[in-house]
Amino acid sequence: MRPTADAILFEVARPVPFLQAWGWQRQLQARLLQDPCGPEALLVLQHEPCYTLGRGGDVAHLRFDPADPPLPLHRIDRGGEVTHHLPGQLVLYPVLNLQRHGGDLHLYLRGLEQVVIDLLAELGLTAGRLPGLTGVWLEGHKLASIGVGARRWISQHGLALNVDCSLEGFAAITPCGIVDRPVGRLAEWRPELTAAALQPRLLAAFARRFRLRLRPPTPPEALQGW
Repeated sequence: MRPTADAILFEVARPVPFLQAWGWQRQLQARLLQDPCGPEALLVLQHEPCYTLGRGGDVAHLRFDPADPPLPLHRIDRGGEVTHHLPGQLVLYPVLNLQRHGGDLHLYLRGLEQVVIDLLAELGLTAGRLPGLTGVWLEGHKLASIGVGARRWISQHGLALNVDCSLEGFAAITPCGIVDRPVGRLAEWRPELTAAALQPRLLAAFARRFRLRLRPPTPPEALQGW
């Protein structure tokens, strides 16, 4: 299936503090809100260690005092419960005009899941969904967490895929509020993989699923603080 439009790709080589990446998303969202016909964008990066909690997330899923967290804790404007970000986990933040992609938030969530399912199929792994839950599982382990937000159909946030990250920090939370499904990482099945090595393949899977041609930013498209 051929791409139908260009999207600006922002790739960051270093681990990024969450608030910095959130600021970049807001800049890109503001641009697209101002010009809904303008170019869409995709941020791909790894985060410095932190926890994020969705706008309606329950602090009961934190196994620490939120006033004294072991790592930075951010309450943010996405759906879903608490999750953990850290190096070794690939994070995609698509800033899309969802009216170009079906105009259906649930359809968009399923599309993000399918990106990971398609990628793992390329690696010879059969991943899938669980009824009533959002995310991607492999042999009962959750490898990808997904949480999005949108303003006037312009998306923020996205998906996080555990590749070769440590899983220790997940013990301090109930990830995504799910008590009976363990978190996993792709390295348990494909130990030769690293987040950096997998990144181009994840981007290609995303571009195919959403029919986009990813291109680098031009100088006028640079982000503040980039």
